Amino acid sequence: MRKLKLYSELLRLEHTIFALPFGLASLLILYENFPSWEKILYILLALVFARTLGMAFNRLIDKPFDEKNPRTSIWPHAQGLVKEWEIMVIILISSLLFIFSCYKINFLSFLLSPVVIVSLFVYPFAKRFTYFPHFFLGFVYFLIPIAIDVALNEKISLIAILLGIAMACWVSGFDILYSLQDVEFDKKVGLKSIPVRFGIKIALRIARGLHLITFVFLLLTGYFYLKTTWIYFTGLTLIALFLVYEHSLIKENDLSKINKAFFTTNGFISIIFFVIIVLNNLYYHFKTNL
Repeated sequence: MRKLKLYSELLRLEHTIFALPFGLASLLILYENFPSWEKILYILLALVFARTLGMAFNRLIDKPFDEKNPRTSIWPHAQGLVKEWEIMVIILISSLLFIFSCYKINFLSFLLSPVVIVSLFVYPFAKRFTYFPHFFLGFVYFLIPIAIDVALNEKISLIAILLGIAMACWVSGFDILYSLQDVEFDKKVGLKSIPVRFGIKIALRIARGLHLITFVFLLLTGYFYLKTTWIYFTGLTLIALFLVYEHSLIKENDLSKINKAFFTTNGFISIIFFVIIVLNNLYYHFKTNL
């Protein structure tokens, strides 16, 4: 049990709250014919295994830096409580299970599964060679609705692209905020990020701009989604308020509330979006069946 707790801390399983509700919402938006429960199960498993793979690989590659960073030096892998060979086993098993889940979904998903794996492998290296690593993480999230569309319908629709752009900008924006914690350390060891390159003030503006784009593309998603009702657009107002609240927590000279802005607020945004889609679709089906 102690080992399982360490693995949970290593993989930050609580951060699944960002991807999983958005993935479920994407499924409810994109399906043309409601899929079998077996397919839904394998889609969820693919999401979980991909996320586990990406996080474990990130921990493995960043271990030399995490050991030196005061913020991350207490993490299990940095303290040596989880060995490198254990992380590599997690990566291998997660990769194989992800590919197997894609194979069980459909053959096209199986063929495209390496695209996701390569994207997950590239992201941890991005901060070594570019000041814009946040967009590499954003691209990973962009692939979520794309992959779900391929899994459900074996195609890539306009709505999947719009939703993917919204997710990419949302994640890139809050990853910029998260990276503010390590600006001084990153400068010292030569790691790159938007705050390192442009400073905290401009980084905050870029993050706000990305979240504005997120809201715009969620509006566009609702415009092109055939089942949109007033519930969807009312719900987006609530998401907009959460985004504004998130940015009100972080000031150029006060970064003490970053964790609250990063985890709590964005966790609520993801869950709220899922609930919005559930309520929207229930109301749509109720209205059309009257």
